[in-house]
Amino acid sequence: MTCALPSAFLFFEIAQLLVLQKKSKSKMSGRGKPKKKERISVSKRAGTIFPVSRVRRYLRGCTHKLRIAMGAPIYQAAVMEYLSAEILELAGNAARDNKRSRITPRHILLAIANDEELNKLLKNVTIASGGVMPHIEPQLLKRKTSTTFTDPLANQKALKASKLGGIQKAKNIVAPKKTALSKAVVKATTKATTSKSAPSKAPATTKSAPKSPAKASPKKKMDGSAPAVLSEKVLFLGQKLSVVQADIATIECDALVHPTNGGFNTSGEVGKALVKVGGTDLEKSIQELHKSHGDLTEGSAMLGDAPNLKVKHIIHAYSPTYDANASTNEEKLEALINSCLTLADEKNVSSIALPSIGSGVNAYPKQVAAQTILKAISNYFVTVMASSLKQIYFVLYDMESIGVYTIEMARLDSGSS
Repeated sequence: MTCALPSAFLFFEIAQLLVLQKKSKSKMSGRGKPKKKERISVSKRAGTIFPVSRVRRYLRGCTHKLRIAMGAPIYQAAVMEYLSAEILELAGNAARDNKRSRITPRHILLAIANDEELNKLLKNVTIASGGVMPHIEPQLLKRKTSTTFTDPLANQKALKASKLGGIQKAKNIVAPKKTALSKAVVKATTKATTSKSAPSKAPATTKSAPKSPAKASPKKKMDGSAPAVLSEKVLFLGQKLSVVQADIATIECDALVHPTNGGFNTSGEVGKALVKVGGTDLEKSIQELHKSHGDLTEGSAMLGDAPNLKVKHIIHAYSPTYDANASTNEEKLEALINSCLTLADEKNVSSIALPSIGSGVNAYPKQVAAQTILKAISNYFVTVMASSLKQIYFVLYDMESIGVYTIEMARLDSGSS
């Protein structure tokens, strides 16, 4: 036992010496050096793609007099990254709607102007090669009657042409008059010549008269059946808004909106006009729709047939009632417009006619109703991915509503053409 203990201690000491030698060798040689840790950038730590350090450098250069906290460039980079992603998404949608496979600066400009918040933020920013926003004053636009445009200066041009034509014909007719009179004097007395010269002047007027009405012929189309388009506006994605003065029951389009109550009542102004044209067949179809689907809830809509009318479908909409003490009047009306447009898109409707919904029996102020409806339509086309609607008619009959819709449509910040 006395010999075994010293040998064990000796073995332990030798092992320790070997370990120390290995450690000293690893420190002296380059092979055993521990690997350095990789430097992690601030952008990776924050989880952003935009470089935080570069943003910090720019902030220091722009705001050298102020103290910049460590979190300021991180938040700045995150906000810039979010805005870039949002603009690129909207620009991609605009390029796809225009059937383009590549995003151009023009699409970026349209995406910014088509979004309400981005337009407020970047309204004064100039985008290189983005083009200009189309804007023409409504007074300079040509007026449209049903399917043909009429130039406001056409009447003046026709009058000038008729006057010039009359003068030229008068010059040409002077010589024949003298010859006719000379022949008459030889054949008969002066009384007979006066009686014969009077009808010779009449054909000259009848020949020159037909040319002036021929150029002013578009006026004949302005009757009760043909709608008179008073003002128009084209949105960025191509949808056209038109204010029309006509009877909604006689307008030609794919669908029209009938404001009603939960029981599909036709006692309103629009309902009476539709029943007057549609007759008993329209009343039967509305009753069958009511029996099959039940009552409507406030703010909802239902699509039905339109017998004996010039439209394919009727969208029966339960219009909400205006409450001066409530704060949800505009939200309810916007929800109703969205449901009507959604039903129209489901049936691939390209044109739809809307009256001034809510401004009648439901006591909405006309200006509030016009602002809400136009805002809802503009927001719908911004949020929806794709829409079959290309033409929206605001069918009105009183001059007050026409004036309100024309003014509010001109104030719409989604652009015009």
